[in-house]
Amino acid sequence: MSRKLLKGANPMKWVPSNTLTACAFLVVAMLFCEIPAARALPTTKAMAIPAFARKYGLPCSACHTAWPELNNFGQVFRDNGYQLMNDRDSPIWQNPSYFPITFRITPSWHRETANNQQIDAVPGSGLGDGIGRVTQAGFDLSGMDLWSAGTIYKNISFVLLPSSDPTAVWHFESAFVRFDNLKGSSWFNVKFGRFELDNLISEKRFLFLSSNGGSYQIYHYNVPGSSNNFGYGDNQIGVELAGHSKNSYTRYSVSVLSSNEGGVNFTTDVLPGAPPSNRTYDVNLAFSQAFNVGGFSESGFGLERIGAFAYIGQRPTNFQTEDGVPLVGIENKPFYRIGFAGDLSYKNLEILPLFMYGHDNPYLGAGVPSSAPLPPGAHAPTFYGGFLEAHYYLNPQNVALARFEQINVGQQAFLEAAPTVPGSFGNVTAYSFGYRWYPIMFSRGGLALDGEFSRVRTLGAEPLSGDGSGTVGNLFNPVWSNSIYLGFDFDF
Repeated sequence: MSRKLLKGANPMKWVPSNTLTACAFLVVAMLFCEIPAARALPTTKAMAIPAFARKYGLPCSACHTAWPELNNFGQVFRDNGYQLMNDRDSPIWQNPSYFPITFRITPSWHRETANNQQIDAVPGSGLGDGIGRVTQAGFDLSGMDLWSAGTIYKNISFVLLPSSDPTAVWHFESAFVRFDNLKGSSWFNVKFGRFELDNLISEKRFLFLSSNGGSYQIYHYNVPGSSNNFGYGDNQIGVELAGHSKNSYTRYSVSVLSSNEGGVNFTTDVLPGAPPSNRTYDVNLAFSQAFNVGGFSESGFGLERIGAFAYIGQRPTNFQTEDGVPLVGIENKPFYRIGFAGDLSYKNLEILPLFMYGHDNPYLGAGVPSSAPLPPGAHAPTFYGGFLEAHYYLNPQNVALARFEQINVGQQAFLEAAPTVPGSFGNVTAYSFGYRWYPIMFSRGGLALDGEFSRVRTLGAEPLSGDGSGTVGNLFNPVWSNSIYLGFDFDF
């Protein structure tokens, strides 16, 4: 599902805080209680679509432990192109009334608060020389997904996902066709269109929904001042070669993508009015390996998965123009993101760790054309960080959630900028806690009650709370942002 629920366009930046407190919470979550180990934890997340259960006459529990999380059977089904590899895969064998489509939306109440905001000293005066707290609260809607996925014919699958923001401005979140099991081998599958990167930990399919908690901030981070617009969690457009073992324990993917940040119609976004496009290509590489650590009833460990990824891309530093209006990006410079992730389980506890390192070319950091000399003091901006997320399954219908995230800027674009800006400018620390209850999980639809609290500390940048807009009052003081969220997440 599209996670553009309440946030604005501004990316969030991170700052270190009390790491010990967050780690202590996760340790407590691990030891909170012990549920019988017979229930296997999911190893990879994916969006649930009840149409698949209707198609094959299977209960939701065949693929899901707790919607939208997949067990390994569900992962194999997805890797095979939404097929069970039997005679019922091709749609020509289906009842003509069957149609694979799902609607999803989340009515909600939420409260967003941010301090250290620049406001008018006297309301309505237009004199913006005050600093204060801004609070918003009320009922709202998430974006809506109208998702269809399945098979066009045996070993030819598709996904079509028109998605809107809360005001019903629509775009294509995903749209691709996939040719599965080429030459009769699960190691060769080709996808063509707009799709999510093959992330071991998916942001499009996870359990948090709140304004602050509803995104992995490391997936969208760029060092302040960089002209790079890249987000690792954003869907991209291109072609992907992927493969997997029969049980999906071993998986790989190689993607060649337009350097347009997932944009269509040669723009750098999927919405109208986006900046001009680049004309180069990016590459994403991903690999993961799963392995069993003893039996569930013996050791408590289950199917563990680890993986690594690398994204190598380019972004323009200048544009061809007509009467001063940008046309096409030129003078491209490189950047990369590398990291590793895991999906680890012990009895009813699931742990999702991720680490990422990012590096931009100095020209991207300085925001100047590469045909010009670098400004004095310009350096290649770098950052590093990640998150640790915990899910505790009290039972298949009740899940407790916690996440700690942190990003530090390794090197600012301009080291000589201090003391104009603090040395930790752009750092972020975030804490998120939640609980999901699933009263309904049927082949005709699902309903989850979602409650969350997120607290984020940023320095020098606006948080994702509220609409993501505003101006920091004092660059040397942190912005503390709180998000409280209660929603009914349903699909049909």
